[in-house]
Amino acid sequence: MRSGAHQIKIMASGGVGSPTDPIGNLQFSIDEIKAIVETAESHQTYVMAHAYTAKAIERIVRLGVRTIEHGNLVDDTAAAVMAEYGAYVVPTLVIYDAMSKVGKEVGVPDAALVKNEVVRLQGLEALKILKKHGVKMGLGTDLLGEMHKYQSDELRIRAEVLGNAETLCQATLIGAEIINMQGKLGVVAENAIADLLILEENPLQNIQILSGQGEGILGIIKDGHWEKNTLN
Repeated sequence: MRSGAHQIKIMASGGVGSPTDPIGNLQFSIDEIKAIVETAESHQTYVMAHAYTAKAIERIVRLGVRTIEHGNLVDDTAAAVMAEYGAYVVPTLVIYDAMSKVGKEVGVPDAALVKNEVVRLQGLEALKILKKHGVKMGLGTDLLGEMHKYQSDELRIRAEVLGNAETLCQATLIGAEIINMQGKLGVVAENAIADLLILEENPLQNIQILSGQGEGILGIIKDGHWEKNTLN
């Protein structure tokens, strides 16, 4: 934190890409997590945690972790605890989709591909559970290396369950809220940072205008400066 980190991230359960920890594993002791949360809070920031299972999620949220990364195996009980504590979640469904399609050819180990299917098949159901309990969701991808080109597909996958408007809200307003930059990012407003996209179509009607490699993006303004302008 002294070196300028904005938040702390921990691994609170097993992972897909990590070869020696089953997804159901719990990581860090209760006292260790409490100390990590206390350290973050003393620096006026928060802890986010990689966690897949309902058991891992409920455990760490009760200990003060503010944001869950992934959360595919959440259940109603864990989601209710998240809502009670005001915790956020950042699902990353596109990575599992991409790994199932091209993981083998880009060198993902077989053991990771097996674990990938376990969490991939529960991803859309997790969105339904989280929505039912009113848990706020941000947008992320967790994509690796050559799979980064699929990042905008996260919007399409989310919209299948949540609709276009809610998905866009998660990518803008809620994302800014998670990183404590509400009013600065994710809005078009006075005193906000001027980050803007000019699109060929209204994403509320067609969210796939944001898919691909920016073909549907006519203009990009970053911090008030044009980065792309095809309007002239």
